[in-house]
Amino acid sequence: MSSSPARPPRPTRRPEFMLILGSGLTVLMIVSVVTVLLIREHANTLQAAKRTASTITQLIDADVLRNVELYDLSLKGLIAATERSDLEGVSANIRHLVLFDRSTAARYKGDILLLDRTGEVIADSSLLKPKPGNFADRDYFQVHRQNPELGLFISRPFQTHCVCEDNWRIAFSRRVSSADGRFMGVAVASMRLSYFAQLFNSLNIGNNSTINLLNHQGILLAQQPLLEPDIINKDLSARPNVARILRERDGSFSSVSSVDRQRRLYTFSNVGALPLIVVVALSNDEIFAPWKRAALLISAATGVLCIGLLWLTWMLCMELRRRYRAEGVLSELAATDPLTGLANRRTLDQRLNLEWDRAQRSGEPLTLLMIDVDHFKAFNDRHGHQGGDEALRSVAQVIESNIRRPADLAARYGGEEFAVILPNTDSQGAQVIAEHIRSSVEHLPRVAGDTQPVTVSIGLSSWHKRSNASLEELLLSADRALYEAKDGGRNRTVDAAG
Repeated sequence: MSSSPARPPRPTRRPEFMLILGSGLTVLMIVSVVTVLLIREHANTLQAAKRTASTITQLIDADVLRNVELYDLSLKGLIAATERSDLEGVSANIRHLVLFDRSTAARYKGDILLLDRTGEVIADSSLLKPKPGNFADRDYFQVHRQNPELGLFISRPFQTHCVCEDNWRIAFSRRVSSADGRFMGVAVASMRLSYFAQLFNSLNIGNNSTINLLNHQGILLAQQPLLEPDIINKDLSARPNVARILRERDGSFSSVSSVDRQRRLYTFSNVGALPLIVVVALSNDEIFAPWKRAALLISAATGVLCIGLLWLTWMLCMELRRRYRAEGVLSELAATDPLTGLANRRTLDQRLNLEWDRAQRSGEPLTLLMIDVDHFKAFNDRHGHQGGDEALRSVAQVIESNIRRPADLAARYGGEEFAVILPNTDSQGAQVIAEHIRSSVEHLPRVAGDTQPVTVSIGLSSWHKRSNASLEELLLSADRALYEAKDGGRNRTVDAAG
């Protein structure tokens, strides 16, 4: 099939491509900037939570240290009083006041007891005459009897025998020694664990967050709120999070709880020099809830913006495509003969100049056919303009069907005259094509009632590299060959070269 410039090349889509590329890059940039900002805000939120948790642990540390110091002062005062020799002859009331004069300032205190070397109670802060009792089996008694250098010892939680809700205690104890270092007993003060519940409740840490107090063996002394029943006095050292806390003693990390599978931020620190660790576990859901709301709002707004931008880009691309199609139609109309559908005279002139320049550079031959419908005026008179137009369309279809290569061009030269450009075709090849055209037109179906077939006369002229002819001379020689064919009887082909 031939390729005719009457159908112009499609307009470039580069502006449309650049528009899509620009919009895509803009959307990518917007999403990237918003993502970076959200990631940075997430990190800032996490840092703020760590600072908050650190502040809470410091407050707890300070309060616990202050109260433990008060208990320790009570124990030291009791031990100092036992070393006084002037108390043997005083009354029981005075002796009781001297022994326990420093214990009144201790908050949430339970009993303060003085135990002898066998664990028997020999003094009780709540009674002038202590109740009989032996505590030799308690951990705080055993550890002091075995270790003279221990100092202040904090026991595991234990429950008293009282019928009350607040029966959990921990004990602070010190060894009582003779002047020569022999074990003489233990001074012990108990504290109600409700102290920690009251302290922890005074700090607002949000829902699903906990405050915990552990000793160095991983025993849980206090937790608020309780995540498990009967968790107080339980050994948690085997749990991964607790094991890490015991190992590092001070720091912060985020992990999933082995109890309720909630992710929390664990911030922890050792309470002074005491064998206690405060752990503040803030719920990640609580920490990042404001960030998630802001991220959702920003993401939705960004999504709407990006979708709107892409939609506007798509609409503009559709408009550009409509414009391209309109321009293509206008360009095709400007390059096409409306009656025959072949290239018009303007397109013929442009292509002829183009192919001439190309032939001059390459040295390849160029042939031009000039075709004229024989006796067309008489035909037009017999069958009218409509019949004449139909005949011209039929001849145009025959001409176009006989040129095969994309570079070949068939055009309407004017009236009943046509022209064919045959690049890279010498005179011999052009004569074959011309004869095919002439013969095919002659064998077109005749118009009803007409005894004469439609025929054409063809003149051809070729240029080759040994020729000195110009483009104008090529046109004139083809035109002369055409008139020679008409003068010679029509329905024939004449080569200008003879």
